[in-house]
Amino acid sequence: MKTRRYIAIAALAAFLLDQLAKVYVLFGLNLLERYEIKVLPPFVTFRLAWNEGINFGLFSGAEARWVLIAIALVLVAAIYIWVMREKPGRLGAISGGIMIGGALGNVLDRFVYGAVADFLNVSCCGISNPFSFNIADIAVFAGAAGLILFTGNKKAG
Repeated sequence: MKTRRYIAIAALAAFLLDQLAKVYVLFGLNLLERYEIKVLPPFVTFRLAWNEGINFGLFSGAEARWVLIAIALVLVAAIYIWVMREKPGRLGAISGGIMIGGALGNVLDRFVYGAVADFLNVSCCGISNPFSFNIADIAVFAGAAGLILFTGNKKAG
């Protein structure tokens, strides 16, 4: 029962953080019209990018929207089932929940907007990064890293 609770709380936290940040940046800071806001120049910029595909816009297009939503929902279910079977402990369950919450944040974007709202742009050291991402992307990445680090380490015996 604890595993389910850890997954649910982590998923809800990641999902809400992502969606609240998007609402604040898109509508509160009016990034929809401003397109770009320099937050900590030259390192952090809010730069709006609508991602219709997967990473770096691959597989984009209106026809791919529903396919990508379906794939994401299947992956969310698979992660949930796997974590429930694996019972990886608190950190593994939290990692799975963070990953699920991030994926669902991007699913909601695709459903509501037709594309994922990316707005975080980080550049460094004289190199200008042309790509933007969002908190859901961070959650998916961090959750996946956590699942790698905190699962499958059971010793035989």
